[in-house]
Amino acid sequence: MFATFRKYIITGLLIWIPLGITILVIKLLVDLMDRTIVLLPPSWRPEAVFGFDLPGLGIVISAMIIFITGFILTNIAGRRLIRFWESFLDRIPLVRSVYSSVKQVTQTVLSSDSNTFNEVLLIEYPRKDIWTLCFKTSDSPKAFNDATDDELITVFIPTTPNPTSGFILFIPKGDVKKMDLDVEDALKLVMSLGVVTPESKDRLNKEHSE
Repeated sequence: MFATFRKYIITGLLIWIPLGITILVIKLLVDLMDRTIVLLPPSWRPEAVFGFDLPGLGIVISAMIIFITGFILTNIAGRRLIRFWESFLDRIPLVRSVYSSVKQVTQTVLSSDSNTFNEVLLIEYPRKDIWTLCFKTSDSPKAFNDATDDELITVFIPTTPNPTSGFILFIPKGDVKKMDLDVEDALKLVMSLGVVTPESKDRLNKEHSE
């Protein structure tokens, strides 16, 4: 009886905890994007026009701004404007470093032909016979290969439970083991502190189907 009760509790938690966290994250993003409504003149805002707020209007405004910006800047005049804007930012020391780094990372991640984070690897770190999960981000710069007389690759080692932080290592290509594992599954493994593995996911799915 106790085992059955425990099974029902765990099954309920497996449904409600992920759902609750998903709702909280989505609500946070919606609230953040809704703040773009302050870009409208006070007389144009929903509370002034209709007498009440319109949740989600900020998302529509954000999407329109992003789309229109992309539409305008993809033509020749837009590209010239981008070059002028970036040339201006390049003259500001601190802004130059931050802007160029963020832009390069964004271009790499959003590029349709990017190989970033497409490979899950294992490396011996922090010492031999201890294995750490990491992601290949790119091939290392030629200067690094020349300095070490070896072919290196750049890997990102995520921290747990927050995989957005971590550090990079330059590893000889022959010292890594490529894993037959989806990036999504690898990230779940990191965020769950190693609890959620591909095997455990398959087992849970089988139990639910039964």
